[in-house]
Amino acid sequence: MFSPRDLSKVDYISLNIHDSASFARGTSRSVWRQWNQLSRFQRNVFYFAVITVVLLIFYLLPGGAKTVLLETESDYESGKVQETPKHDKFADELIVDSVDQPRAAEAGDVIEEPEFQPDVNQVDDDQIGEPPQPKPNALKFNGPQNERQKAVIKAFKHSWAGYKKYAWGHDNVKPISKGYSEWFGLGLTIVDSLDTLYIMGLNEEFKEAREWVANSLVFTLNRDVNLFEVTIRVLGGLLAAYHLSGDKLFLDKATDLGDRMLPAFSTRSDVPYSDVNLGTRSAHSPKWGPDSSTSEVTSIQLEFRDLSRSSGQPRFEAAAARVSEHVHRLEKYDGLVPIFINANTGMFREYSTITLGARGDSYYEYLLKQWLQTGKTINYLRDDYLMGMAGTQKHLVKRTAVKKYLFIAELVGATREMKPKMDHLVCYLGGTLALGVHNGLPADHMDFATELVNTCYETYASQPTFLAPEITYFNVLNSEDDNQKDMYVKSNDAHNLLRPELIESLYYMYYFTGNKTYQQWGWQIFQGFENYTKVENGYTSIGNVRNVQNTRPKDMTETFWLAETLKYLYLLFDDTRQLINLDKWVLNSEGHPLPIYEA
Repeated sequence: MFSPRDLSKVDYISLNIHDSASFARGTSRSVWRQWNQLSRFQRNVFYFAVITVVLLIFYLLPGGAKTVLLETESDYESGKVQETPKHDKFADELIVDSVDQPRAAEAGDVIEEPEFQPDVNQVDDDQIGEPPQPKPNALKFNGPQNERQKAVIKAFKHSWAGYKKYAWGHDNVKPISKGYSEWFGLGLTIVDSLDTLYIMGLNEEFKEAREWVANSLVFTLNRDVNLFEVTIRVLGGLLAAYHLSGDKLFLDKATDLGDRMLPAFSTRSDVPYSDVNLGTRSAHSPKWGPDSSTSEVTSIQLEFRDLSRSSGQPRFEAAAARVSEHVHRLEKYDGLVPIFINANTGMFREYSTITLGARGDSYYEYLLKQWLQTGKTINYLRDDYLMGMAGTQKHLVKRTAVKKYLFIAELVGATREMKPKMDHLVCYLGGTLALGVHNGLPADHMDFATELVNTCYETYASQPTFLAPEITYFNVLNSEDDNQKDMYVKSNDAHNLLRPELIESLYYMYYFTGNKTYQQWGWQIFQGFENYTKVENGYTSIGNVRNVQNTRPKDMTETFWLAETLKYLYLLFDDTRQLINLDKWVLNSEGHPLPIYEA
């Protein structure tokens, strides 16, 4: 492309071919005369316009056939439904056009990003969607207000110091061996803890974490990650930090991550694949089989919806919402869902277990919380939640033989045989039920919540460590044995991973009732953590809650200890019950607060 200076030096030769060319020749001279009369600024404007048009033409040229199975958002909003195709010989193949990467790349390599990389799930953002939300106003937290909150912060800082010293930038700290564990290579502990740091008023630690996110958090590693875990921990953590602090850095990182996870939704069935490679932007079913966990594919909607509302890019919400729509249409067992679903066929695995524990739990949680997040406007979410709770009360709620403790059993196999077993994970449900009652759902759900929370507390109080096992079994048959107990623990289930579920429910129950008994229960459990999980460089999971002399420390600090357990304890001990307004915020499955949007 010539500059104006170059053009002024060019010699022009006019060739007379025949007389009929005189008009053209005159026109050419006229145009050239007008060009020379233009100012330099006007010529530069012309050149800029020409260059822009050329670049747009190159950009818009089709790059080859591309299969995109996500419908446009306009189709989604108009109610069109993509029919689930029959399973055929191609059903196990990933149908997503990821960017070509060198075949020699090994897992763990960092993928160099090309200058331009097409988005396989790109849709026209002008077709649907909310306009970008205003930048959030940063919230200010004033730090601990009482001795119990100070004790929780002391525990957090003790854990944080061990992580910072021995595992900074890695996923988990191993506080006994003074090492670290890598799961996804995304600094999980840092990102998962951002909003806890902010809420606790740990400003220096938050600043350090923010700097690591800005300079070191990248998503180009050639490694498979779990869609659900990365969504609730990393995407949720970044979005919560953005909304609480108002720092757009976190939203930019979240948007990049969201784009890299979208290939997981490019399936024939509307059910996403469980595993996605953020570096190569490809996805597939889990290595252990063709199925995804039902709770995992139905517990990503809060985060993807918030990403769309915050960034003004509807494709994230559209992709995740289609999953909920699809599962809504599937046949259920009185509102209850099996724990496995196939991403190729879109169908539940026949006769797989029905439980509100592992692989089933947060399906029900996210039905209610999505309804709240969207201003109570998507009624099928509320209706499916109510059906699920009705089915739970009909088929899963059982009582023990002696003290009649209420617990939630499982249904196993084709005969739906009742198994009197309850994961600690189920203890989240008390808080979810209380949240529903607060928002106008059946009042008798509060009685259900109260009894379930009481049972979960007993799983702690019945152990000498005052810490609950991962799984508890219950006696439902009457016996003449005067020493019969209501609950018992198997050796393989006696571990405690520093889980948050009961603390979460205690927080909700205290928030909505003001009953300080829930605070006292939380303090007792916190003392159990202090007495039996605290080590020199942090807190560790333990292998045995039944013997104070042999707890068998496991040398692992799960990120939810900092993201949820300690955060919920801190909120539980807030006597004002004002730190987080639950009419304006909804907490995701990892305890990250996201805003509730008006209808």
